[in-house]
Amino acid sequence: MRRFEERNAYFDRLCNSEGLMWLGQNTNHFEPHPSVRQAVIDALDGGEYHAYAPPLGFEELRQLIREDIGLPDASVMLADGAVEALYNVCRNICEPGKDFVTTNPSWAWPMQFAARAGSRVIELPIYSAEQNYKLTPAQLRAAVNENTGVIYLVDPNNPLGTCHTEDEIREFADIARSVGAYFIHDATYFQFADSFSPAYRFYPEKTIVTYSFSKWLGLAGMRLGAVIAHPDLIERFASAPPNNLGSNVLSQRAAIAGLRTKSEWFPDIQRRQRRNQAAVVEAAKNVEGLAVPVYPSQANLLVVETINAGITPEALVEAFQAERVMIRQGSYHTKEFGHRFVKVSLTVPEHWADRFCELLPSMVERARSIKEPANQF
Repeated sequence: MRRFEERNAYFDRLCNSEGLMWLGQNTNHFEPHPSVRQAVIDALDGGEYHAYAPPLGFEELRQLIREDIGLPDASVMLADGAVEALYNVCRNICEPGKDFVTTNPSWAWPMQFAARAGSRVIELPIYSAEQNYKLTPAQLRAAVNENTGVIYLVDPNNPLGTCHTEDEIREFADIARSVGAYFIHDATYFQFADSFSPAYRFYPEKTIVTYSFSKWLGLAGMRLGAVIAHPDLIERFASAPPNNLGSNVLSQRAAIAGLRTKSEWFPDIQRRQRRNQAAVVEAAKNVEGLAVPVYPSQANLLVVETINAGITPEALVEAFQAERVMIRQGSYHTKEFGHRFVKVSLTVPEHWADRFCELLPSMVERARSIKEPANQF
Protein backbone atom coordinates (compact mmCIF):
# COMPACT_ATOMS: atom_id res chain seq x y z
CA MET A 1 0.00 0.00 0.00
CA ARG A 2 1.27 3.46 -0.90
CA ARG A 3 2.06 5.67 2.09
CA PHE A 4 -0.69 8.21 1.42
CA GLU A 5 -3.22 5.36 1.23
CA GLU A 6 -1.88 3.89 4.47
CA ARG A 7 -2.07 7.29 6.16
CA ASN A 8 -5.65 7.83 5.04
CA ALA A 9 -6.69 4.34 6.17
CA TYR A 10 -5.09 4.99 9.59
CA PHE A 11 -7.16 8.13 10.19
CA ASP A 12 -10.26 6.55 8.68
CA ARG A 13 -10.02 3.82 11.32
CA LEU A 14 -9.70 6.45 14.03
CA CYS A 15 -12.64 8.49 12.73
CA ASN A 16 -14.79 5.38 12.62
CA SER A 17 -13.73 4.10 16.04
CA GLU A 18 -16.90 4.41 18.12
CA GLY A 19 -16.37 6.23 21.39
CA LEU A 20 -12.80 7.29 20.58
CA MET A 21 -11.41 9.91 22.97
CA TRP A 22 -9.45 12.41 20.84
CA LEU A 23 -6.48 13.53 22.94
CA GLY A 24 -4.04 13.91 20.09
CA GLN A 25 -5.06 16.60 17.60
CA ASN A 26 -5.37 19.72 19.83
CA THR A 27 -8.96 20.30 18.73
CA ASN A 28 -11.74 21.51 21.04
CA HIS A 29 -14.16 18.72 21.93
CA PHE A 30 -16.18 20.63 24.52
CA GLU A 31 -19.82 21.34 23.67
CA PRO A 32 -20.09 24.57 21.64
CA HIS A 33 -21.95 27.63 22.84
CA PRO A 34 -25.65 27.28 21.84
CA SER A 35 -25.36 30.30 19.54
CA VAL A 36 -22.65 28.57 17.50
CA ARG A 37 -24.75 25.49 16.93
CA GLN A 38 -27.81 27.60 16.15
CA ALA A 39 -25.90 29.69 13.62
CA VAL A 40 -25.05 26.55 11.65
CA ILE A 41 -28.64 25.30 11.81
CA ASP A 42 -30.02 28.66 10.70
CA ALA A 43 -27.59 28.87 7.78
CA LEU A 44 -28.47 25.32 6.78
CA ASP A 45 -32.23 25.81 7.09
CA GLY A 46 -32.00 29.13 5.26
CA GLY A 47 -30.19 27.57 2.32
CA GLU A 48 -27.23 29.94 2.58
CA TYR A 49 -24.90 27.19 1.38
CA HIS A 50 -26.36 27.42 -2.12
CA ALA A 51 -24.35 30.59 -2.78
CA TYR A 52 -20.60 31.19 -2.71
CA ALA A 53 -19.30 33.30 0.16
CA PRO A 54 -17.33 36.53 -0.51
CA PRO A 55 -13.80 35.60 -1.67
CA LEU A 56 -12.03 37.05 1.40
CA GLY A 57 -14.81 36.09 3.82
CA PHE A 58 -17.85 37.82 5.30
CA GLU A 59 -16.98 41.39 6.27
CA GLU A 60 -18.34 40.94 9.80
CA LEU A 61 -16.11 37.92 10.35
CA ARG A 62 -13.04 39.70 9.01
CA GLN A 63 -13.67 42.55 11.46
CA LEU A 64 -14.25 40.18 14.39
CA ILE A 65 -10.93 38.45 13.67
CA ARG A 66 -9.10 41.79 13.69
CA GLU A 67 -10.67 42.60 17.04
CA ASP A 68 -9.93 39.16 18.49
CA ILE A 69 -6.21 39.32 17.74
CA GLY A 70 -5.91 43.04 18.34
CA LEU A 71 -4.76 44.17 14.88
CA PRO A 72 -7.33 46.76 13.74
CA ASP A 73 -5.27 48.03 10.78
CA ALA A 74 -4.43 44.64 9.25
CA SER A 75 -6.24 42.98 6.38
CA VAL A 76 -7.84 39.54 6.77
CA MET A 77 -8.32 36.74 4.26
CA LEU A 78 -10.36 33.67 5.19
CA ALA A 79 -9.20 30.25 4.02
CA ASP A 80 -10.39 26.65 4.15
CA GLY A 81 -8.43 26.05 7.33
CA ALA A 82 -5.16 27.50 8.59
CA VAL A 83 -3.28 24.76 6.71
CA GLU A 84 -4.55 26.10 3.39
CA ALA A 85 -3.71 29.61 4.56
CA LEU A 86 -0.12 28.55 5.23
CA TYR A 87 0.08 26.74 1.91
CA ASN A 88 -1.00 29.87 0.07
CA VAL A 89 1.45 32.04 2.02
CA CYS A 90 4.40 29.68 1.48
CA ARG A 91 3.64 29.32 -2.22
CA ASN A 92 3.80 33.09 -2.58
CA ILE A 93 6.83 34.00 -0.45
CA CYS A 94 9.13 30.94 -0.43
CA GLU A 95 11.77 31.01 -3.16
CA PRO A 96 14.20 28.44 -4.57
CA GLY A 97 17.57 28.60 -2.85
CA LYS A 98 16.39 30.87 -0.03
CA ASP A 99 16.40 29.80 3.62
CA PHE A 100 13.23 28.98 5.54
CA VAL A 101 14.16 29.20 9.23
CA THR A 102 12.00 27.57 11.90
CA THR A 103 12.25 25.76 15.22
CA ASN A 104 12.67 22.10 16.09
CA PRO A 105 10.17 20.95 17.21
CA SER A 106 7.50 22.83 15.30
CA TRP A 107 4.62 21.98 13.01
CA ALA A 108 5.78 19.96 10.04
CA TRP A 109 3.60 20.93 7.08
CA PRO A 110 4.89 24.47 6.39
CA MET A 111 8.39 23.00 6.21
CA GLN A 112 7.15 20.67 3.49
CA PHE A 113 5.48 23.55 1.65
CA ALA A 114 8.74 25.52 1.79
CA ALA A 115 10.81 22.57 0.61
CA ARG A 116 8.43 21.97 -2.28
CA ALA A 117 8.99 25.60 -3.31
CA GLY A 118 12.73 24.94 -3.40
CA SER A 119 13.65 26.66 -0.13
CA ARG A 120 16.28 25.28 2.22
CA VAL A 121 14.68 24.46 5.57
CA ILE A 122 16.78 25.28 8.64
CA GLU A 123 15.51 23.93 11.97
CA LEU A 124 16.80 25.52 15.17
CA PRO A 125 16.66 23.12 18.14
CA ILE A 126 14.63 24.39 21.11
CA TYR A 127 14.03 21.15 23.06
CA SER A 128 16.19 22.29 25.93
CA ALA A 129 15.49 23.27 29.54
CA GLU A 130 18.49 25.64 29.40
CA GLN A 131 16.61 27.88 26.96
CA ASN A 132 13.16 27.26 28.49
CA TYR A 133 12.09 25.14 25.52
CA LYS A 134 11.80 28.08 23.14
CA LEU A 135 13.73 30.02 20.53
CA THR A 136 16.11 32.69 21.79
CA PRO A 137 16.87 35.96 19.98
CA ALA A 138 20.59 35.12 19.99
CA GLN A 139 19.88 31.74 18.41
CA LEU A 140 17.77 33.29 15.65
CA ARG A 141 20.25 36.12 15.02
CA ALA A 142 23.08 33.63 14.53
CA ALA A 143 21.01 31.63 12.00
CA VAL A 144 19.88 34.38 9.63
CA ASN A 145 21.67 36.27 6.88
CA GLU A 146 20.97 37.92 3.54
CA ASN A 147 19.84 34.55 2.16
CA THR A 148 17.06 34.16 4.74
CA GLY A 149 13.72 34.39 2.96
CA VAL A 150 11.26 33.35 5.67
CA ILE A 151 11.22 32.93 9.44
CA TYR A 152 8.38 30.68 10.64
CA LEU A 153 7.41 30.66 14.31
CA VAL A 154 4.56 28.72 15.92
CA ASP A 155 3.77 30.73 19.05
CA PRO A 156 2.58 29.29 21.40
CA ASN A 157 4.64 26.36 20.24
CA ASN A 158 3.06 23.13 19.07
CA PRO A 159 3.91 20.69 20.67
CA LEU A 160 5.82 22.25 23.60
CA GLY A 161 3.28 24.84 24.73
CA THR A 162 5.80 27.62 25.35
CA CYS A 163 4.95 31.23 24.43
CA HIS A 164 7.17 34.22 23.73
CA THR A 165 7.16 37.52 25.58
CA GLU A 166 6.48 40.84 23.88
CA ASP A 167 10.16 41.75 24.16
CA GLU A 168 11.19 38.50 22.47
CA ILE A 169 8.70 38.96 19.63
CA ARG A 170 9.85 42.56 19.14
CA GLU A 171 13.45 41.35 18.90
CA PHE A 172 12.52 38.58 16.45
CA ALA A 173 10.76 41.17 14.29
CA ASP A 174 13.83 43.40 14.36
CA ILE A 175 16.01 40.45 13.32
CA ALA A 176 13.67 39.61 10.42
CA ARG A 177 13.68 43.24 9.28
CA SER A 178 17.48 43.41 9.46
CA VAL A 179 17.79 40.75 6.74
CA GLY A 180 14.59 41.60 4.84
CA ALA A 181 12.94 38.28 5.66
CA TYR A 182 9.24 37.56 5.86
CA PHE A 183 8.03 36.61 9.34
CA ILE A 184 5.21 34.04 9.55
CA HIS A 185 3.75 34.19 13.05
CA ASP A 186 1.57 31.09 13.38
CA ALA A 187 -0.87 32.10 16.12
CA THR A 188 -2.99 28.95 16.08
CA TYR A 189 -2.93 28.63 19.89
CA PHE A 190 -2.81 32.25 21.04
CA GLN A 191 -6.23 32.12 22.71
CA PHE A 192 -4.84 29.71 25.33
CA ALA A 193 -1.85 31.87 26.29
CA ASP A 194 -1.79 34.10 29.35
CA SER A 195 -0.27 36.81 27.15
CA PHE A 196 0.34 37.02 23.40
CA SER A 197 2.00 39.66 21.20
CA PRO A 198 1.54 39.41 17.41
CA ALA A 199 4.71 40.28 15.50
CA TYR A 200 2.65 42.34 13.05
CA ARG A 201 2.66 45.18 15.60
CA PHE A 202 6.42 45.54 15.22
CA TYR A 203 6.99 44.56 11.57
CA PRO A 204 3.73 45.09 9.65
CA GLU A 205 5.25 45.34 6.19
CA LYS A 206 6.44 41.68 6.05
CA THR A 207 4.74 39.84 8.92
CA ILE A 208 2.01 37.31 8.16
CA VAL A 209 -0.11 36.04 11.06
CA THR A 210 -2.11 32.84 10.61
CA TYR A 211 -5.29 32.18 12.59
CA SER A 212 -7.25 28.98 13.26
CA PHE A 213 -10.80 28.13 14.32
CA SER A 214 -10.02 24.45 14.93
CA LYS A 215 -8.47 24.70 18.37
CA TRP A 216 -10.35 27.30 20.42
CA LEU A 217 -13.74 27.06 18.69
CA GLY A 218 -13.62 23.40 17.70
CA LEU A 219 -14.38 23.76 13.98
CA ALA A 220 -11.63 21.35 12.90
CA GLY A 221 -13.88 19.31 10.62
CA MET A 222 -15.48 22.43 9.16
CA ARG A 223 -12.13 23.82 7.87
CA LEU A 224 -11.83 27.52 8.49
CA GLY A 225 -8.76 29.66 9.11
CA ALA A 226 -7.36 33.04 8.13
CA VAL A 227 -4.31 35.01 7.04
CA ILE A 228 -3.77 38.41 8.68
CA ALA A 229 -1.28 40.72 6.99
CA HIS A 230 -0.65 44.11 5.39
CA PRO A 231 -3.17 44.85 2.61
CA ASP A 232 -0.40 44.72 0.00
CA LEU A 233 0.40 41.14 1.02
CA ILE A 234 -3.25 40.11 1.12
CA GLU A 235 -3.63 41.50 -2.40
CA ARG A 236 -0.82 39.17 -3.44
CA PHE A 237 -2.24 36.12 -1.64
CA ALA A 238 -5.69 36.81 -3.08
CA SER A 239 -4.47 36.98 -6.69
CA ALA A 240 -4.49 33.19 -7.23
CA PRO A 241 -5.60 31.42 -4.03
CA PRO A 242 -6.35 27.69 -3.76
CA ASN A 243 -10.01 28.70 -3.38
CA ASN A 244 -11.25 31.97 -4.91
CA LEU A 245 -14.93 31.24 -4.30
CA GLY A 246 -15.11 31.86 -0.56
CA SER A 247 -14.80 29.52 2.40
CA ASN A 248 -17.55 27.34 3.83
CA VAL A 249 -20.63 29.46 4.60
CA LEU A 250 -21.76 27.30 7.53
CA SER A 251 -18.29 27.48 9.08
CA GLN A 252 -18.19 31.25 8.73
CA ARG A 253 -21.58 31.67 10.38
CA ALA A 254 -20.41 29.45 13.24
CA ALA A 255 -17.22 31.50 13.56
CA ILE A 256 -19.16 34.78 13.68
CA ALA A 257 -21.36 33.43 16.47
CA GLY A 258 -18.34 32.10 18.35
CA LEU A 259 -16.50 35.42 18.22
CA ARG A 260 -19.60 37.44 19.13
CA THR A 261 -20.08 35.36 22.30
CA LYS A 262 -16.48 34.43 23.07
CA SER A 263 -16.29 36.46 26.28
CA GLU A 264 -19.31 34.57 27.65
CA TRP A 265 -17.99 31.03 27.31
CA PHE A 266 -14.31 30.82 26.41
CA PRO A 267 -12.95 31.65 29.90
CA ASP A 268 -14.62 28.48 31.13
CA ILE A 269 -13.03 26.46 28.31
CA GLN A 270 -9.65 27.79 29.42
CA ARG A 271 -10.39 26.93 33.05
CA ARG A 272 -11.42 23.39 32.14
CA GLN A 273 -8.43 22.68 29.91
CA ARG A 274 -6.05 24.02 32.58
CA ARG A 275 -7.80 21.71 35.05
CA ASN A 276 -7.10 18.83 32.65
CA GLN A 277 -3.46 19.89 32.39
CA ALA A 278 -3.12 19.73 36.18
CA ALA A 279 -4.68 16.24 36.25
CA VAL A 280 -2.20 14.92 33.66
CA VAL A 281 0.77 16.45 35.46
CA GLU A 282 -0.29 14.79 38.70
CA ALA A 283 -0.80 11.43 36.99
CA ALA A 284 2.61 11.59 35.30
CA LYS A 285 4.28 12.28 38.64
CA ASN A 286 3.04 8.93 39.88
CA VAL A 287 4.59 6.88 37.05
CA GLU A 288 8.32 6.29 37.32
CA GLY A 289 10.24 7.68 34.35
CA LEU A 290 7.54 10.04 33.05
CA ALA A 291 7.95 13.81 33.14
CA VAL A 292 6.16 16.96 31.94
CA PRO A 293 8.83 19.47 30.88
CA VAL A 294 6.54 22.49 30.26
CA TYR A 295 3.76 23.33 32.73
CA PRO A 296 1.48 25.15 32.63
CA SER A 297 1.33 24.94 28.88
CA GLN A 298 0.35 28.11 27.04
CA ALA A 299 -1.46 25.98 24.47
CA ASN A 300 -4.20 23.38 24.93
CA LEU A 301 -1.75 20.48 25.12
CA LEU A 302 1.07 18.95 27.12
CA VAL A 303 4.24 17.08 26.25
CA VAL A 304 4.77 13.99 28.40
CA GLU A 305 8.33 12.65 28.26
CA THR A 306 8.59 8.86 28.04
CA ILE A 307 12.29 8.42 27.35
CA ASN A 308 13.25 7.65 30.96
CA ALA A 309 10.40 5.17 31.35
CA GLY A 310 12.05 2.69 29.00
CA ILE A 311 9.27 2.78 26.38
CA THR A 312 8.87 4.34 22.97
CA PRO A 313 6.24 7.00 22.30
CA GLU A 314 4.83 4.86 19.49
CA ALA A 315 4.32 1.92 21.85
CA LEU A 316 2.43 4.11 24.31
CA VAL A 317 0.26 5.52 21.51
CA GLU A 318 -0.61 1.99 20.38
CA ALA A 319 -1.36 0.88 23.93
CA PHE A 320 -3.79 3.75 24.45
CA GLN A 321 -5.49 3.24 21.09
CA ALA A 322 -6.47 -0.27 22.19
CA GLU A 323 -8.47 1.49 24.94
CA ARG A 324 -10.02 3.97 22.45
CA VAL A 325 -7.82 6.87 23.56
CA MET A 326 -5.88 8.74 20.85
CA ILE A 327 -2.64 10.57 21.75
CA ARG A 328 0.20 11.64 19.41
CA GLN A 329 3.76 10.37 19.12
CA GLY A 330 6.53 12.98 19.17
CA SER A 331 7.91 11.92 15.79
CA TYR A 332 4.93 13.60 14.14
CA HIS A 333 6.59 16.91 15.05
CA THR A 334 10.31 16.19 15.06
CA LYS A 335 12.68 13.46 13.92
CA GLU A 336 15.43 14.68 16.20
CA PHE A 337 13.46 14.80 19.46
CA GLY A 338 10.40 12.70 18.65
CA HIS A 339 11.73 9.65 20.46
CA ARG A 340 11.46 11.53 23.75
CA PHE A 341 7.75 12.27 24.17
CA VAL A 342 4.07 11.94 23.44
CA LYS A 343 1.67 14.87 23.09
CA VAL A 344 -1.65 14.97 24.92
CA SER A 345 -4.40 17.41 23.87
CA LEU A 346 -6.65 18.71 26.65
CA THR A 347 -9.57 20.76 25.33
CA VAL A 348 -11.59 17.63 25.96
CA PRO A 349 -14.33 16.59 28.40
CA GLU A 350 -12.98 16.05 31.88
CA HIS A 351 -13.88 12.37 31.87
CA TRP A 352 -11.67 11.88 28.79
CA ALA A 353 -8.69 13.45 30.54
CA ASP A 354 -9.43 11.47 33.69
CA ARG A 355 -9.61 8.25 31.69
CA PHE A 356 -6.17 8.99 30.25
CA CYS A 357 -4.83 9.57 33.77
CA GLU A 358 -6.49 6.43 35.13
CA LEU A 359 -5.02 4.27 32.35
CA LEU A 360 -1.55 5.83 32.31
CA PRO A 361 0.26 3.43 34.70
CA SER A 362 -1.11 0.31 33.04
CA MET A 363 -0.56 1.68 29.53
CA VAL A 364 3.12 2.31 30.34
CA GLU A 365 3.38 -1.31 31.43
CA ARG A 366 1.57 -2.49 28.31
CA ALA A 367 3.88 -0.38 26.13
CA ARG A 368 6.89 -2.29 27.48
CA SER A 369 5.62 -5.40 25.69
CA ILE A 370 5.06 -3.66 22.33
CA LYS A 371 8.34 -4.06 20.47
CA GLU A 372 7.23 -3.19 16.93
CA PRO A 373 4.31 -0.75 16.92
CA ALA A 374 2.28 -0.40 13.76
CA ASN A 375 2.94 2.64 11.58
CA GLN A 376 1.53 5.90 12.95
CA PHE A 377 1.04 9.26 11.29
